[in-house]
Parts: sequence; structure tokens; C-alpha cells
Amino acid sequence: MSIRVLVVDDETAVTDLIGYNLQKAHYEVLTAHDGETALQIAHESAPDLILLDLMLPKVDGLDVCRELRKTSDVPIIMITARGEETDRVIGLELGADDYLCKPFSMRELLARIKAVLRRNKPSSGVVDEAAILTGPSGLQLDEDTRTVCIGDNLLNLTRLEFDLMQYLVLNAGRVLSREQLLSQAWGYDFVGGTRAVDSAVKRLRGKIRVYLPGAELIETVRGIGYRLKK
Repeated sequence: MSIRVLVVDDETAVTDLIGYNLQKAHYEVLTAHDGETALQIAHESAPDLILLDLMLPKVDGLDVCRELRKTSDVPIIMITARGEETDRVIGLELGADDYLCKPFSMRELLARIKAVLRRNKPSSGVVDEAAILTGPSGLQLDEDTRTVCIGDNLLNLTRLEFDLMQYLVLNAGRVLSREQLLSQAWGYDFVGGTRAVDSAVKRLRGKIRVYLPGAELIETVRGIGYRLKK
């Protein structure tokens, strides 16, 4: 079965060019030229990955990312002509998996797609009977179903957020550098930088605080990284 990629850009020439190269690489391609249509196609067609431009009519790319992350963990690569770091950081904070600034080569784009799909590929193999990991304040992580709960409350985590939380739980009480977290959750081929770790931790903290107001389960260790309380 071919991998389905949704390409979202308001410029037809861009979607045509990207679509042509993706089809040559044996991907199935869907296209949208505004954010509203992108959300509709994403919900109806369940793409395996979304290439998402930030500057879109009707609903901009950041709002599309925000809406998708309410119900979906589909991998998202932001594509933007903007050079400001702020836009990239906001996108990562909203749950995007990677970003690519225009202009870029098709070779680089295809490499990024393969890397993100590889990082988001579900794990396979024999399931360990001791698949439930426990953390502080009633936090439970099920490695089999890839879910995290606080008491009876299920946290809505993306694949990347789950991988990050899993590594933190497995190393509870240990100080982990941003570089360690980046290599474990994102992979060595991720080029977005350690700010992605800060953004993901911020999202995790926000989701935890919904059920544990005021709790600080993930501690910041200044100048190094993060630690999950025991």
C-alpha cells in the first residue's frame, strides 16, 4: 500500500512540483490550496503525512496544525518561506514534527519525509508482558497500547510526545540532556535543533496540568535539560 501525503500550499505551481516529485518517488499525493480544504481532506482521507505551508488563505497553517493536533497524531512537516525562528518554534510547540524553509531541494524534502515517517513508524515485535510503566502522581504509561494516563484520564499525546514521555519515565529521577532527549524521541537525523525538545516538554506539561493543576512532574535542570520526578 502506497504512503499517502497531503501537500498544502496556496501556490498551484508549488503543489504541482512537489506532487510530481512525490509521485515519482511512489507516494500517493493529495493537494489542498487553503487551510479549510486541508482540514477537510485530512479528516476524510487520513493521510500518512502532511506537508503544510504556513501562509494559507481561509485558515492559516498554524491554525490547521492546532486543529489537527486536537484529534490526530499524523506527522506534519511545516513548509514556509518565513525566515523568523519564532514561526518555526510556534509550529513545533503546536505539534509539528519538522520544518523546512523555502527554497529547498526536492532531495532534501524527500529525505525529511523519509526521516519523519521512520520516526513515526509504529513499533512491532513481541510485546513485553511488563508493558505498564508507572511514574509520579499516578501517571501510567502503557508501552503496548502506547497510551499515557493520569488516574483514569487519558492524555492525548502525539507519537513523538509519547516517545519523549516514555524515555523520561524509563529514566525517572535522572537528569537527561536536551541532546539525549532529541536523539531518543526525534532521531539522530532530525535537524530542527534542541528547541524542539523545549517545545515538546512545554506541550507535555500543559497536557499533564489539565489533570494535575500546579504539578511540575517534568523538572527543568538549568543549562542541561530535564528530569521526571520519581
